[in-house]
Amino acid sequence: MNRYSSIPITTTPQSPKPRYINVKYPLIFLDPQDIYVYTAQGDRYDILAQSFYSDSTLWWIINRANPAQDSNSIFPTVGTQIRIPAPSNVSTIISQYETLNRTS
Repeated sequence: MNRYSSIPITTTPQSPKPRYINVKYPLIFLDPQDIYVYTAQGDRYDILAQSFYSDSTLWWIINRANPAQDSNSIFPTVGTQIRIPAPSNVSTIISQYETLNRTS
């Protein structure tokens, strides 16, 4: 699985080397239906996304919903409580993400 496959690539005459376009993430608001879990050894955002959303590519939703965690890591800190945004909100979050990252 290439987690970068959906990120657009750009080049310019001044910079012909292909570069990824910066990704913009939507705000993920608190919801009473959010799920809270304590992380254990071996937990990763992609595995949690597969468990809760049946789609490991949605790892970024859980990562971004927990700003106290290292956003550059796929591993949440062991033993901390993290928020899993409600599965019922995932389609709205994805729609907002797509709107923010529309390239045309």
